Amino acid sequence: MTKVQDILQKIEQQISQTDLHETFGKQWEILEVKDGVATVIWLDNAMYSEIVVFANGTKWLVLDLLKDQVGVLILGSQQGLTPWQIVKTSGKVFSVWVWDDFLGRVVSGIGAPIDWWKEIKVSATYPVEIIAPRVVTRKSVDEPLQTGIKAIDSMVPIGRWQRELIIWDRQTGKTAVAIDTILNQKWENMYCVYVAIWQKESKVARIVQTLREKWAMDYTIVVNAPANAPAVMQYMAPYVWCALAERFMNNGKDALIVYDDLSKHAVAYREMSLLLKRPPGREAYPWDVFYLHSRLLERAARLNEDYGGWSLTALPIIETQAWDMSAYVPTNVISITDGQIFLETNLFNAWVRPAINVWSSVSRVWWAAQTGIMKKVSWWIRLDLAAYRELQAFAQFGSDLDSATKKKLARWARMVAWLKQPVNSPVHFAKQSALNYALTKWFLDQIEVEQIADFEQILYDKMDSSHVEVFETIVEKKKLTDDIEVLLKKCIEAAVSEVTAQSH
Repeated sequence: MTKVQDILQKIEQQISQTDLHETFGKQWEILEVKDGVATVIWLDNAMYSEIVVFANGTKWLVLDLLKDQVGVLILGSQQGLTPWQIVKTSGKVFSVWVWDDFLGRVVSGIGAPIDWWKEIKVSATYPVEIIAPRVVTRKSVDEPLQTGIKAIDSMVPIGRWQRELIIWDRQTGKTAVAIDTILNQKWENMYCVYVAIWQKESKVARIVQTLREKWAMDYTIVVNAPANAPAVMQYMAPYVWCALAERFMNNGKDALIVYDDLSKHAVAYREMSLLLKRPPGREAYPWDVFYLHSRLLERAARLNEDYGGWSLTALPIIETQAWDMSAYVPTNVISITDGQIFLETNLFNAWVRPAINVWSSVSRVWWAAQTGIMKKVSWWIRLDLAAYRELQAFAQFGSDLDSATKKKLARWARMVAWLKQPVNSPVHFAKQSALNYALTKWFLDQIEVEQIADFEQILYDKMDSSHVEVFETIVEKKKLTDDIEVLLKKCIEAAVSEVTAQSH
């Protein structure tokens, strides 16, 4: 009995000296795998956004930290993964390769080239999840982001670092506004990133073709996370490429990033959250869907001179359903952004394109995002267009209108014609300034409404040829001086004379 007691005593001593937490804590195992999401138990020392490695070498991303289990997202193939396989942590947070070689390429949501060109050479990494620049490092808006769209640059100006939301129903030209803005950056020395989330691959292919035809791919990266891609790729794409755009900002370059669109991004996040068994809330979205987009859009910033002075501007796109702006995701993103560009189905169907509703659209930085000359020549256009809409609605109910009212309607009809702009045809701010000056000084009263487009093209041609000094002086001074005003009048009068001569 003594030997038996000695054996039992040794067993009890070994048990008392064993660190059960360490022994079982290393047995990290897959509990279940489904649709790119896995639940892992005993992974008690994992960090949020950490990379974990599975038995088949696949890397996964930690997204959900619970008391007794961890939810991870696949970043590769889940083929061959089964429950109870071993998982190991890497001790590294999720970072992506960043380099200028991405410019001009079409890539997947996590950076793999999908355009079949040469391999992308990378030499640096940047963390995907990072704290947004602090308030003390930021600078207020004092420089415009020229979109090349007359209705926006004149009445809803966007500043560098701003987060301007583009919103409305499908098939109203939201993407066209963003692409025109990218095309216009060839004059602005800015790198651009276009992130397509849940878009048709045919649509993305058309966008890439347009950018190449306009020589805009030299400074642009196109990211495609299509509808047939895993929800994990659609979820990660905005954060991965925001990291690259932020790297541009921190290394001496202004950057613009377009998220097309965040409503689909929220749907992908909802799908993953339900797979992770998070409790659904309003419209079945998880409770942290606001944080989903706020931590992304807050990274748009303009750094002060002590931190380089560069900027990152964000143009998120949201698609509404039947004009419902009170839905969960639209209201969230509206509250995060610094302004909204509302499009309108009725205007789009009436061939007023871009179909920007200038009466509802707003920019919270306003004149701080305009050059001096643009402020002078466009400050009252928005008010007159709003008055025109009210008067036009009233005039539909009466046939007897006095001559003054008819004159106002005719003048404002020319303003509506001025708003129209062909797709993929951004206009330099100097040419916009000249056209706005002609509008505000009533030069367009001498031209028929049907001739406004012809006058506009003739005016631009003269600024490129016989009156090039007008263009160069505006670009240099960016203010409406007496000298510039004299040059503008001569150029506009010459254009008016040519148009009227053609009509006769």
